[in-house]
Amino acid sequence: MSHPFKAVSLSFKKAPLAIRELLSLDEAACRRFLNTLHNELGLTDLLVLSTCNRTEVYYAAEDDRSREIILALGHLKARADIGQFLPYFDLLPDAEAAVQHLFEVAMGLDAQVVGDLQISNQVKMAYQWAADADAAGPFLHRLLHTVFFTNKRVQTETSFRDGAASVSYAALELVEELTADVANPKVLVVGLGEIGADVCRHLAASKSFGEITICNRTRAKAEELTAECGMRLVDFEDLVPALKEADVVISSINRAEPFFTKELVRHLDVLSFKFLIDLSVPRSIAADVEQVPGVLVYNIDAIQSKASAALQTRLAAVPQVRAIIAESIAGLNDWAKEMLVSPLIQKMKASLEQLRQEELDRYQKKATPAESKLLDEATRSLMQKILKQHVLQLKAACKRDDGGQLVELLGELFDLEKQNEPA
Repeated sequence: MSHPFKAVSLSFKKAPLAIRELLSLDEAACRRFLNTLHNELGLTDLLVLSTCNRTEVYYAAEDDRSREIILALGHLKARADIGQFLPYFDLLPDAEAAVQHLFEVAMGLDAQVVGDLQISNQVKMAYQWAADADAAGPFLHRLLHTVFFTNKRVQTETSFRDGAASVSYAALELVEELTADVANPKVLVVGLGEIGADVCRHLAASKSFGEITICNRTRAKAEELTAECGMRLVDFEDLVPALKEADVVISSINRAEPFFTKELVRHLDVLSFKFLIDLSVPRSIAADVEQVPGVLVYNIDAIQSKASAALQTRLAAVPQVRAIIAESIAGLNDWAKEMLVSPLIQKMKASLEQLRQEELDRYQKKATPAESKLLDEATRSLMQKILKQHVLQLKAACKRDDGGQLVELLGELFDLEKQNEPA
């Protein structure tokens, strides 16, 4: 692809969560970064994408500007040690690789959970910020609209987005199913390991729950998550009252022995139903807890089974998704090639129009108004036919990747016309 489009990527594939957290950007930071890259580094066709799994910059420049971009990110994040993070970045220095990567990211092929539903919306937001900053040029506009069209095809033509393919998302779906008939269901998440934290984020995004409460032995970690997700926090010492209030309890506690015992749950005085979901390995809810009247327990195996079945369905659809992406990129390539000859087409049109006007000026002096109108229509039609023939030949030559010689020849021809104009 003959366009100077490139990308710089920091993602879960190379960078652990601790590194990604240090360099992640919220909306305000993304917008500031866009302005810096556009106005200070002079980059165009800019897209800044930052999620929990990646921080990426897509840009157009003749030279590789990745080091400057990474240094600017370090400055934005006040990381004087940004140089030590360089090995975690992937550099995509040509348009073919950068475009392919963006398609795979936006479709969810490059996600931790294959077919991730959230990423396409995050790409749309990043595009909106680029447009707001006037940092999106014709190429990025065309590329992103092609990406969104491709996403619709993937959604409607494949099973790539079917089901919940991650344990945390499968847990969310289960909670939604269990509480479908409960007014303003209250959910309590106990333990904030990686899965527990992910479940909290999914719950917050769902908007289906009246109250979500978090409880964790380490209060600092819980405070960070409550600030991020806008949830209620209770101390571990106050867990029992919170357990009594909750309709659903999700346990992600990491310990060798079950924390939720039959004795503990029996003293909660369950009046109707209480759902306990165990995401821990080893189990944090004892097997005999379900003997307590009104208590229903769902363990990790049931949830993983649901997630695994969805994942297999999605993986089976990957070849179809890749084929759709390939079709979209081929169309984008044709458009990019045609854009290369657009200036020449405009030049040809202007040159022919100038010749037409000169000839009209010569003959219209002697013509009646009716004859003058006829001359104008005839010469305009002739010019359009000549132009159309050249344009079709140019576009066909570009698709064959042999348009260079024709571009040069036509360029010289229309320059020659201008050189021979009468003084």
